[in-house]
Amino acid sequence: MITGLSHVSIVVPSLEAAARELDSKYGLKIGAINVNAEQGVRLAYVELGNARIELMEPSRPDSPVTKFLERNPRGGIHHFCLNVDDVAATSDAVRTKGVRVLGDGTQRNAQGERIAFVHPQDFLGALVELEEHHG
Repeated sequence: MITGLSHVSIVVPSLEAAARELDSKYGLKIGAINVNAEQGVRLAYVELGNARIELMEPSRPDSPVTKFLERNPRGGIHHFCLNVDDVAATSDAVRTKGVRVLGDGTQRNAQGERIAFVHPQDFLGALVELEEHHG
């Protein structure tokens, strides 16, 4: 079951430059920078109370976000993320309705939570991350 919006993910060429811009223009502060080695990204969050902005920068040349930056050199919105009670159960439920889920639910984000992705063609043209979040 979908329980809410977790975050919007923005790919940036530089986390440090993005942090300076968000702070100087909007007074927004990023949190600690983490690395998700499995996905090949450095990331940090801007906490907004009921949701977050996730900033992602590639940490290696074969990262999927490297390809995104090749097409969008200034960066941009990559996907948005929905909280779900159970990634496997949600994935199974939407698959029965013809939705293509990318991944088998064994992928983990930087916080260790299970994730999967819904193909953009099956969610109004947007890439959607499903994130199992337990508090």
